[in-house]
Amino acid sequence: MLNLGEKNTLKILRGTGVGMFLGDDEGNDVLLPKKYIPEDAIVGDNIEVFIYRDSEDRIIATTLEPKIKLNEFAFLEVKAVTPVGAFLDWGLEKDLLVPFREQNRKLEVGKSCVVFLYIDEETDRLAASCKINRFFEKENINLKVGEEVDLLVFEETNLGLNAIINNQYKGLIYENEIFQRIKVGSRVKGFVKNIREDNRIDLSLQKQGYANVEPNAERILTKLKANNGFLDINDKSDSNYIMYQLEMSKKTFKKAIGALYKEKIIRIEDDGIYLN
Repeated sequence: MLNLGEKNTLKILRGTGVGMFLGDDEGNDVLLPKKYIPEDAIVGDNIEVFIYRDSEDRIIATTLEPKIKLNEFAFLEVKAVTPVGAFLDWGLEKDLLVPFREQNRKLEVGKSCVVFLYIDEETDRLAASCKINRFFEKENINLKVGEEVDLLVFEETNLGLNAIINNQYKGLIYENEIFQRIKVGSRVKGFVKNIREDNRIDLSLQKQGYANVEPNAERILTKLKANNGFLDINDKSDSNYIMYQLEMSKKTFKKAIGALYKEKIIRIEDDGIYLN
């Protein structure tokens, strides 16, 4: 079976003037156009390709790497707006359609948006949707508190930033816990802070408790070494200045320099911290 919108490993069956035909174990075949054929490819080889529909609605293969695959989310740029919808750059020759019914606001050329890639049941075509909330898993939350996760920030709220967790769940990073420069479209590592009774997920950009000290202590040491062994911040510095310099909260900073001071790696003076 050829899996539309996904990577497929197929066998090279035969070569033609326009490309190579690839096949699966069920007798299905698909054309890999000549311009995408690797130089060392020969008949009988297995090759990994992405399957989609070209501008003439034919199923076709490519070795190009798409920016999004089936049942995934991504932050993509709008290339064009037409009477049928908006088209996004997803790394392939044929741009990706967001039908008007799948837009939650007017899309503009040159701007970007977070979308989900699905197969339209009526047309059997790949399409993208900006109405992503309906695609999240809300019941079976296979996460643990403290677990490190991949995040894609997709929305600003009054409370903070909503993010997509591991291409599957929705979570919230509270505004007063954001100590680094992130925005809609940012991909960052994060941690599960809490899973509430209603299955809503709270996130943190840093490990909780003392587990956060070691990596942040390393960050401070790296910054010190790059700055000739001195930083003009200490435990009395303004929290906003600490966040600007080190992308961490004042509470985390104080824990980290406390650990470094205890190990006699640094000394803390009125004008800042010094490497010993």
